[in-house]
Amino acid sequence: MLPALPDGDERELESSEEGGTGEERRPERHGSTYHSLYGYRSRRSSRQGADSGDGSPGSAAAETPSSEDFSLTLLDTNLPTEAETEFRSFIAKRLTKGALFEGMGNVASVDLSIPECKVGCYYCLLKQNLLETPILESDINAAEYVVCFLGGSEKDTFRLELDKYIQSLKLNLDVEQKTLETYVNPYFRSWFENSICPIQRVVQLFQEKLAFLLHAALSYTPVEVKNADERTEKDINRFLAAASLQGLVQEGTMTSLCIAMTEEQHKSMIIDCSGPQPQLHNAGSNRFCEDWMHAFVNGAEGGNPFLFRQILENFKLKAIQDINNLKRFIRQAEMNHYALFKCYMFLKNCGSGDILLKIVKVEHAEMPEARNVVTVLEEFMRETAVA
Repeated sequence: MLPALPDGDERELESSEEGGTGEERRPERHGSTYHSLYGYRSRRSSRQGADSGDGSPGSAAAETPSSEDFSLTLLDTNLPTEAETEFRSFIAKRLTKGALFEGMGNVASVDLSIPECKVGCYYCLLKQNLLETPILESDINAAEYVVCFLGGSEKDTFRLELDKYIQSLKLNLDVEQKTLETYVNPYFRSWFENSICPIQRVVQLFQEKLAFLLHAALSYTPVEVKNADERTEKDINRFLAAASLQGLVQEGTMTSLCIAMTEEQHKSMIIDCSGPQPQLHNAGSNRFCEDWMHAFVNGAEGGNPFLFRQILENFKLKAIQDINNLKRFIRQAEMNHYALFKCYMFLKNCGSGDILLKIVKVEHAEMPEARNVVTVLEEFMRETAVA
């Protein structure tokens, strides 16, 4: 079971999110996965120039596109013919509504004539000015492309990963390969493994040792990966980035915390992947991270890669809640000795007092009264640890 969260909080961070494992087992897929690539050609610019003698018709056409204002050309797909026709109609309707913006992925569910019937769909518009070389010589005039990934039903929590995957597609198309067959097809076939499965692979690789990885991510402990293949190292780094509180805590706080942790420890956590199981050195953990480690390990039994990102988002949400609670208690403790005792009891029972104190200490560095409270709490925690 997942560690308990207050009702409704599970959804707050849902729309906030690479390499291999030391094991030979491949992660189980959540049903079939599909992709489609379309050439998108807009006719609005030429029509607008012809119709806008007085300005009004051209501006109206620009504001309200219709199916006559663009064409979609299928470049590549692994969808069955009937399902692809249905899906192209779905994308055309989205384009007609003006619901596609360059570089900003969208997520929706779509009903198609495939065994899964209803699947999650990620789709994104790519502009030609970022793809200097066209994908197909026969489609050299196409100015834009629509990239689509289909599978599962919960990819909204992977929107950022898929956006990054699309950016990588742009760069690699421009620099490395110029043909659909030699680069784009393999790239599309691996979208699920590269974008959705890394968190699952890390959970399967680390198992109970995942608690140390969660602790390093929360505390911004420097991590060095040794003797790992490229995919495994990317997976670990992506997991650490996804599990950190970056973007959820003030950027200045995170920067100061990184500096403080580096100066305090003078050494990184080392992950040695030379054996079948990773060996960790200079690693730390706490009860909070151990509890959430069990949530991940138990989730691995279901084999659903989409579940792990939701667990990760809930993990971060609970950490943010604990930080906010501690900050509230500290404000009260500046004027109330009983509130100071509440601070101490909260730190003692929350399971992550070591990390929370470091975070609030950085945030309150320029606030004398709050800093004094934090100093007293640090002394309490040290005395408790010695006892």
